[in-house]
Amino acid sequence: MGKALMKGNEALAEAAIQAGCLFYAGYPITPQNEIPEYLSSRLPDAGGTFIQAESELAAINMVYGASACGARAMTSSSSPGISLKQEGISFLAGAELPAVIVNMQRGGPGLGNISASQADYFQAVKGGGHGDYRMLVYAPFNVQELWDLTLLAFDKADEYRTPVMILGDGILGQMMEPFEPTPYVRPRLPEKTWALDGCRNRQPNVIKSLYMGEGELEEKNQALQDKYRTMKARDVRYQTYAVEDAELIVVSFGIAARIATAAVRMLREEGRKIGHFRPITLFPFPEQQLQDLAGANRRFMTVELNAGQMVEDVRLAVNGRSEVLLYGRPGGAIMTPEELYERLKDEFRG
Repeated sequence: MGKALMKGNEALAEAAIQAGCLFYAGYPITPQNEIPEYLSSRLPDAGGTFIQAESELAAINMVYGASACGARAMTSSSSPGISLKQEGISFLAGAELPAVIVNMQRGGPGLGNISASQADYFQAVKGGGHGDYRMLVYAPFNVQELWDLTLLAFDKADEYRTPVMILGDGILGQMMEPFEPTPYVRPRLPEKTWALDGCRNRQPNVIKSLYMGEGELEEKNQALQDKYRTMKARDVRYQTYAVEDAELIVVSFGIAARIATAAVRMLREEGRKIGHFRPITLFPFPEQQLQDLAGANRRFMTVELNAGQMVEDVRLAVNGRSEVLLYGRPGGAIMTPEELYERLKDEFRG
């Protein structure tokens, strides 16, 4: 298959169709509007159902219903819209229903602006809604990964019976660049014997997140935690560049990782011992891999489009064995590779 040229939002939407998404419900908000716009045209032709809901709250509960019936279901929004969906996401996790949720982040808090931001990291990886639940969270950094990780997200949602989040941003959603739309190959997954698809020849299925019996809820939560531990053991994804001899390792994800990669390569070409570590899964976070790199003669710096969020997880991972610095740009402001180059160069001057 040859190369394609599409906006990030459109590539993600087409990847969802290729992965077998049959239901989408959402509500407009920039900078992700191309996702519902594209799906409103393509999904019905592909045999699916598109609904522009009356609100974000309605959309996430429609996804709950479609998933409970066994359909591959998806919603998308941007930061404040995802906040409105948090109760429904918690219900999906509690009922163990698979769904894909896309957040193309914008600046905040409040309405903020429509520029790229990474200030929803806490919301995505620490649960966001109520209760002890987690989601698989993928952080693509180019259009190719928007495609590939969307295909993967639907499979992992079904494999683990869990909501999966794709955490993008305004730049990734709006940018156009060539990518290869790799064909989708569906893996062998468990049959959805739990789905509400009629019960003429079996006992009725029950899907719920309410457990009122003595010890029932604790037992359910223990089972969920076992599932999250399995994700940590099997599904960590990350990418490294020149970390073997690095005295300073930059840690960044998403669009900030593209900026950081350019700055790190410039410094490498000048002979600086600098490397780059890019988490692709934000949950499960690659904590063991960072811990293995930590040491007294090595420092880390997180580069984030926020006031400092992932930096907390990096500090927990290295557990005091290395100094961890932060270069954050909050408020929907984007640093350039040249600005970051100068900031990183200062660390070597010192």
